Amino acid sequence: MHDLLRSLWDEPRPPHPTPRARWDLVLVGALAVAAVLEGALRADLAFPVVSVVVAVGLLPTLPLRRTRPLRAVVIAFGVCAVTPLATGVEPELNTMVYLLLLPFALYRWGSGREAALGSLVVLAKLGSSLALGTVGLGDTLGGAVVVCTACALGAALRYRVRARTRELDQAKLLERERLARDLHDTVAHHVSAMAIRAQAGLATAAANPAAAVDALRVIESEASRALAEMRAMVRVLRQDERVDLAPTPRVADLGQLAARPHLGPEVDVEVVGDVDDLPPSVGTAVYRLAQESVTNALRHARHATRIAVRVVADDRSVHLRVSDDGETPARPAAGRGHGLIGMAERAGLLGGTCEAGPDPGRGWTVTAVLPRTGATA
Repeated sequence: MHDLLRSLWDEPRPPHPTPRARWDLVLVGALAVAAVLEGALRADLAFPVVSVVVAVGLLPTLPLRRTRPLRAVVIAFGVCAVTPLATGVEPELNTMVYLLLLPFALYRWGSGREAALGSLVVLAKLGSSLALGTVGLGDTLGGAVVVCTACALGAALRYRVRARTRELDQAKLLERERLARDLHDTVAHHVSAMAIRAQAGLATAAANPAAAVDALRVIESEASRALAEMRAMVRVLRQDERVDLAPTPRVADLGQLAARPHLGPEVDVEVVGDVDDLPPSVGTAVYRLAQESVTNALRHARHATRIAVRVVADDRSVHLRVSDDGETPARPAAGRGHGLIGMAERAGLLGGTCEAGPDPGRGWTVTAVLPRTGATA
């Protein structure tokens, strides 16, 4: 129990809080107008001026709730606790229900210490109102339940976002591991060629020095290409996993996607341009992106009759487009599937882009653009 409490106390703030948005200012303005109108129109308010001043005066705490959640809670609930001491009445505008956003944000964006301290402030406010007699026991208990509900919703959203982030990170990591294996095969090919040429050069150096010089030129060329491929492995993570012994696929292997036996829609593959001298990392990436796109289409494209795979290569880049004529509403939302995330990760590591989305009316299209050199900064 002690370790659990300690871990909750040491809980850090979630990263990247949502910045202050324009709609926050719109919300503050709308609530200010609502508070003034309620104070002017309600006849049952004992001190309407006090209630309106407190309600409007605490509105600036709303834009602080994500970046300074504890400060916002202390200011808002501290003022609400001090007001009955000074005036003898509790601010009772219905508009002040916006204060529930503060404990919600405290548990959504605050650290464990901030959540604990802020909860004490809220409880102290409820206890002081009960002790002063400005709020009855039933209202105090009801208010505590409502505040606890807001806190629970904030905590639930916090951990739901955290779980989703972990899932996305796992999808990216798996794609990086797969790319690392592909690049490892490519570099191993270059190094093997260098070793063979070096052995041949040593064997013929005494009898034919020119052959040794040619071998050195080949070794230099292979080394340059290997270094270029190694740059693509920067920041790519790789963990222990079963080794895939199948040959690394290239653009020339795209025909296998159309030749595979299946009961689904027909797969048409078209390659335009020179793809023979593509770096292995780029060729493999094009194949993997097309393979994942076709797999997704076969899995999700309801009533589709055709899947078109088109690769166009020019002097600077390689363009991939995979489209189908299936029903759009049956698809997952763009950017949410792990497959799409992995595809974008693979393209990004090679300095390219990958996007997916529905077509107007019917169908789904995946487009990717990769630099021909496959270099990444």
